[in-house]
Amino acid sequence: MSLHQCEVVEIRPLTDFVQSVKLKPAQPFDFIAGQYIELILSESDKRAFSIASSPVDNQYIELQIGGSVQDDYTSAAIQHLHDNKHVMIAGPSGQAGFKANKNEPVILMAGGTGFSYARSIALTLLANKFAAPVYLYWGLRNQAAAYELEFWQRQNSQLFKFIPVIENPNDDWSGRTGNVIDAVLADFPSLQDYQLYSAGRFEMVGKARKAFLNQGLNQDNIFADAFAFMKLD
Repeated sequence: MSLHQCEVVEIRPLTDFVQSVKLKPAQPFDFIAGQYIELILSESDKRAFSIASSPVDNQYIELQIGGSVQDDYTSAAIQHLHDNKHVMIAGPSGQAGFKANKNEPVILMAGGTGFSYARSIALTLLANKFAAPVYLYWGLRNQAAAYELEFWQRQNSQLFKFIPVIENPNDDWSGRTGNVIDAVLADFPSLQDYQLYSAGRFEMVGKARKAFLNQGLNQDNIFADAFAFMKLD
């Protein structure tokens, strides 16, 4: 794993609980869409975050770090970024990056700030004009947790669909509601011809894997870094 020094260029809020962090590596940083880095707080303290930006522009790395002030994992990372003009990262890491050798339609499914992972892949597929259909599902507890909705809605076309799914919507929400896993299952009676990339809480990713395999998805076509830390059936 390589170490890289980065300048902290910008930290800005996306919601009350999510911060966008823009880093500029001292040298161009090559990675695969869907990989992650580890922010080095100390020699014994490294904290992993998905890369939210696309490798199409490798001069900058964007992270979207979410969590309340009571969440030490994220709050300590944000404080470290505020306190230091330059930080060290390790990476890139992860085996669930986009598989460029596959041509099947793509389903990206994210829960909460797992969106960073899906966002990197989606931006890359849009930039490279991926020829097969792409479906980006984003599951959120409420509308207050949503950001960038207008940008992604503008990307909707014949080959790209953005589907936010809100569990507890306000009365003014006219989009999809409920559970994001159920939304994917309802839209695709068979997943046999798709590749699927997933990020979010381990419990959600594990439940999704079982449900999608039961709906015909080839186990060689489902990707999530969470699988490296889970016991799979």
